[in-house]
Formats: sequence, structure tokens, C-alpha cells
Amino acid sequence: MSWFDERPWLRTLGLTADEAAPLEPSTPLQDLADTVAAHPATVAWSHYGESATYTEFDRQTTAFAAYLAESGIRPGDAVAVYAQNSPHFPIATYGIWKAGAVVVPLNPMYRDELTHAFADADVKAIVVQKALHLMRVKEYTADLPLVVLAGDLDWAQDGPDAVFGAYADLPDLPLPDLKTVVDERLDTDFEPVAVRPEDPALIGYTSGTSGKAKGALHPHASISSNSRMAARNARLPQGAGIMSLAPLFHITGFICQMIASSANGSTLVLNHRFDPASFLDLLRHEKPAFMAGPATVYTAMMASPKFGADAFESFSSIMSGGAPLPEGLVKRFEERTGHYIGQGYGLTETAAQAVTVPRGLRAPVDPESGNLSTGLPQRDAMVRILDDEGNPLGPREVGEVAIGGPMVADEYLGNPQATADSMPGGELRTGDVGFMDADGWVFIVDRKKDMINASGFKVWPREVEDILYMHPAVREGAVVGVPDEYRGETVVAFVSLQPDAEATAEDIIAHCKEHLASYKAPVEVTVVEELPKTSSGKILRRTVRDEATAARKEQPGSH
Repeated sequence: MSWFDERPWLRTLGLTADEAAPLEPSTPLQDLADTVAAHPATVAWSHYGESATYTEFDRQTTAFAAYLAESGIRPGDAVAVYAQNSPHFPIATYGIWKAGAVVVPLNPMYRDELTHAFADADVKAIVVQKALHLMRVKEYTADLPLVVLAGDLDWAQDGPDAVFGAYADLPDLPLPDLKTVVDERLDTDFEPVAVRPEDPALIGYTSGTSGKAKGALHPHASISSNSRMAARNARLPQGAGIMSLAPLFHITGFICQMIASSANGSTLVLNHRFDPASFLDLLRHEKPAFMAGPATVYTAMMASPKFGADAFESFSSIMSGGAPLPEGLVKRFEERTGHYIGQGYGLTETAAQAVTVPRGLRAPVDPESGNLSTGLPQRDAMVRILDDEGNPLGPREVGEVAIGGPMVADEYLGNPQATADSMPGGELRTGDVGFMDADGWVFIVDRKKDMINASGFKVWPREVEDILYMHPAVREGAVVGVPDEYRGETVVAFVSLQPDAEATAEDIIAHCKEHLASYKAPVEVTVVEELPKTSSGKILRRTVRDEATAARKEQPGSH
């Protein structure tokens, strides 16, 4: 028995073991049915002047399930959703589940990656945003049995030009559109398929940083459990507005916004796609109570001329997820709005957050590294820190983060070896390095593969990035190791600056040397306008590393 078995985070949360017992297994469909019965007139979703109550949303999703069944979709079939944050996403998701099928959310930036996902999941149908179909995926969907379009201007009366302007004059396509097939079947007598908590619900594809992306297969129970826990952690009252800041195809947006909203009887406020100025306008208009998104979107909002504390007056809880949250960003945001950003930590394989900063608590900062804690394990999670042999470590000892609990995926689809390697006994070995303090607070140091070996010294990019964000001129930063003839690897940084701010590479290097051991400080700093990011807002450190390595190869004398 290790000290993790005592679950020290429960003491910090003020909970007994009985109070921390896992929620009763359920399904998202049962959670939705409970909400419809209890709050039929509450608005389920809102999208630029259009909305639907939970009674109407229930009919919309059953109508789409009826259409899928008519079109040959059978229980267990995989149906992909390739769309922005529009009403089509929740209607399609719950409709797919009511047909007994499995949802496959796909990143709208995918192109060639679709070929792997379609074959790996054996996708039988796709719901695709009309503009995305024309721009990116037409050739990849040609052989699919069923393609359903999501019209970009459907269910939207007054979308801002910044969001919809490019989609105003798209040509007609000879394909069914979701709104039409739903509207035609609102009075259907279709009986939704009865699904069990253990039945497959979701195939979520990992980011694929090495090799092809793996499909994490989640049962309905894990989706239901973590969505209900997300609402509980935020202490959201029934009916509160949840802003869809994170994209719904990303596990954070999917679970912590879309599914949590229905489980909690909240209103999901849909913003189509993130544009800082129009998003801030939408906050002022809709007055939501909760949102969660990556650190980069908060940085983008603060750089907008429309940023102001009044846009956040309605919020009771603001969270970050999907990417590391620097302490400097938290401080700047709170100084300007009065709101503290909590953060959470999880992966596609854990159905989003398994560790989080509950509302009302503030994450501690590690006094040795300055690293901001990512939170406390959820009451139903078991988080351990393991050495290279899989043995549990003690408080503050650094090792691999492992997560167990009802939120963990059943397997990697069609990949038993990866399942055995990464989920032995149902516990996920995350590949992230971190430690836990005596009170249960989890600190993520970095990804195992991102560790820099500079002259034999270990340098974790996250620690250096946290210092970069403390510089008042730095907006965003990424730190990588690149090959060096003398050191083996050397530390380099790429940064973008705050609007109207000025700083030289020498200024930033000097700032880092004030706060870090000399071997950790960047040898080179490059100022760029923007850092490369995924469509979910996570900085692409691997892209930065590749570009930095290529640049140094052109300068063979550089040390």
C-alpha cells in the first residue's frame, strides 16, 4: 500500500471517502432524459439569435436518430462529426447516440489524417460543416455511405461578419443537410435505441505527436461520469449559461461544455468559431456563467481592443484546459477582470479533466520551480506518480503521472499492444512527468519526450516557459531543445510580444537568467508574430522544434 491509497486530496477537498464515492453509472442519454423531464422549458442551446428548449432539443436529436436509422446506420456503427461550434454538433452527437451508434469527433483542421481516422474507426457516415466539406474534405468523403451537411448559416439570425462572412455565398450541394432532415422528422415515432453504460459511445483521437493518432474508445459511463463531475466541480446552478470557448471536437469542449451542459440542465452558448472581438461581444450579450479553454485564447482576448472587465461580470467560474496555464497569465487576467482562472488536467483518454482546481480554491505555486499546480484529483479519480519501473513514488518525487477511475477509456481501438502498454489494469500511463505534494496538489512538469538534455542537465521546457510569461512584454512563448555540437542539446525560445510592447532577445534572455539556473536559460530567443498552434489553441512545440532545428542546420558554426 502506498500513500496515494490514502487519497490526500480528499482531506484538502474536505471530503470523506463516502462523500467521494464514484457517481452511479449512467449514460449521457439518461442524463439528458432526466434534464428534459425536470427542466423542459430551459434553453438547451443558443446560437446567434436562435435557440431551442430541452423539449425541442430532445425532439431534434430523436429526429436525427430516426434519419440515421432510415439511412442504414445500425447500433455500434461509427459516425463522425466534423464541424464548428454550431447547433449541429450537439444535435448530431445525441442523435448518433439515440441511434445506438458511436460518435467520432474530428478536428476541422484534419485533411490527410481523415483517411486514417475513417479506416481505423470504420466510419459509416459523417456530419460535416458545408464550408469545411468544400474547402477540405470532399475528396476524403467521396466513398462514405452517408454524408450529411451542416449549413454554416443554419440556426443563426445575427452572426457577426467576423464569424460568418466567408460562408455567405456557398454553392448548393446534392447532399442531405442536417437541419432539413431534422425539421422533416420532428414528429417521428422513432424509439431511441436503449444503450447501457458499458456500451461504446465515443472514439476520441489523440493528437498523434508520434506516429498515427490512436482512437481512445470510451463507454457511455465514462462520458456521463466526467460530464457530471465537470458541472459539479464548477458548482454551476441549473440553467446557468456555459460558453463554448473550447472547440467541441476537442475533448475539453466536448465533455466540460457540451455534455456537462445537458447533464446539468444548463444553456450551451455556441460561438461557431473563436474570434476574439466577436467572442467578447457575445459574452456581453449572452452573459454566461462558465467557460473553459486553452491558455492561448485568454491571451488572445486580452490582446483585443474590445477586452474589458465588463465582458466577464456574469461569470461564476472560469477554467483553462488543453494546454499548460502559466502563472503570469493567471495574474494578468485577474488583475484586469477580477476573475481567477482555474485549470484542469486530463487527456483524451480520460474524457477530459481528471485533475482540476475546484471553484473556490486557488492552485498553489511550487516554491522551488515556480510551477503552478494543475489542481487536485477529482473525487472519483486515483492519481499516482510512478517511477520508470511503475513503482509509486512519495510526495514531491518526480515521475510519470498515472490516472485511474471511471473516466479512463476502455482501450485504444484496434490496438491491443498500445492498450497494454499505456493502460495496464485500466490505469492510464499518461507520458506526462509531474509530482504530487502532501496535500494532493498535482504539478505537471512536462511531457517525457520534451525533456531537454543540455550538457547532461535535464531542462523541462514548461519551467522555462513559465518564466517567459512573467516578462511583461511576452504574450506567448515556446521553449525547445535543438541539437548542439557542444552541449548535445541547447535551449532556445520563441516568443510573441504583447501589443505595442518592445523587448529584445537579450532583454528576455537576461530576464530568464535572473530566475533560472544558467543551463536552463535560453541561449537564443526569436521574436515572432505568432506561434504555431493546433486548432484547439495548443502551441505546437514540435513544430517550433522542427523549425528551430532546421534553422540551426543552416548555421553549422552555431553553439
